[in-house]
Amino acid sequence: MKIQKIHHVAYRCRDAKETVEWYGKYLGMDYVLAFAEDHVPSTHEPDPYMHIFLDAGGGNVLAFFELPNSPTMDRDHNTPPWVQHIAFKVENEAALSETKARLEADGIDVIGPTDHTLFKSIYFFDPNGHRLELAADVEVPGISAKLDEVKWAMLEEWSRTRRAPKHAAFMHERELSGLSNVAGE
Repeated sequence: MKIQKIHHVAYRCRDAKETVEWYGKYLGMDYVLAFAEDHVPSTHEPDPYMHIFLDAGGGNVLAFFELPNSPTMDRDHNTPPWVQHIAFKVENEAALSETKARLEADGIDVIGPTDHTLFKSIYFFDPNGHRLELAADVEVPGISAKLDEVKWAMLEEWSRTRRAPKHAAFMHERELSGLSNVAGE
């Protein structure tokens, strides 16, 4: 078996209507489907919920559950807030700038753009406390191939040492030296 694609990714939300409206306003996601049940279909537990589905583009679906009878939602406090996030690809850097301006105009804090060499991105939180990232590809030619060459060595070294391998340090040479092409092409 080979996975075809992600069918949907589901998170919890505080308010289904607010979430639909927020993702529509700021990220242009269409509201495509909802289920509401009094019992969980897989476990048969009595737990009413609203399950909403949003079109995240390219056949991708982002879903949320509102669970009114569950304890107030929270995050994993043993994981730094920057780790768990949903990243969405956008068309270009202009889309990042436009979205950042729209979010900030409405009082939403935005970090970035951050240059990751392969892409630039901005970070912000949705009304449920989920960290979101918008990423625009800006790859320098040749870097993806070089990263592909070192990925297994990096993973093996990390697995042994739990220290950041330096196999991909070339990605940051551009920042340090002002070079526009670290691949030598």
